[in-house]
Amino acid sequence: MALDNVVKEIEASASVRAGEIESQAEAEVRAILAEADALISDMKEKEDKKLKEEIERLKRQELSSAELESKKIVLSKKKEILAKAFETVLADLESAPRDVKLEQYKEMVKSAKAVIDKPKAIVSPKDDFTAKELGVKSVETDPRIRAGLILQSEDGTVEVDMQYETLLQTIWNREIKALSDILFE
Repeated sequence: MALDNVVKEIEASASVRAGEIESQAEAEVRAILAEADALISDMKEKEDKKLKEEIERLKRQELSSAELESKKIVLSKKKEILAKAFETVLADLESAPRDVKLEQYKEMVKSAKAVIDKPKAIVSPKDDFTAKELGVKSVETDPRIRAGLILQSEDGTVEVDMQYETLLQTIWNREIKALSDILFE
């Protein structure tokens, strides 16, 4: 019976040892699972943070892109309005009554005489001014001129462009900022 006791003792000892090993294994499994959960949680937190940052970056990028597109549209409309204003002013100058144009042309000739002593005037075929009316040597027409005049020296080497479109464009370019401020502020 001593053998039975020894077997029982060995079995009891093995059972205790197996229980201890099983407890250790369970503890290790719990520790590994806890560590894995912590690692997963940390990874998820980092990925959530990255995702949130990327979403914010994309929102800023989209907003910036939309603002830029909006500015382009506004600028395009402003340019369109300015172009219409230019054409309206030019059309008003071109359709001025004959007596108003004559006075303006005489002033143009007067100011150009500082450069050209006895100029020849080139005007639009729509204008029927004589050399005497304008105070010039001669008058020619050119269908490329809409309104205003070009003054030339006798030999054609000196030319002063006083077409309404040229004069208006010069003033326009010089005063565009002030005009834009008046129209759009």
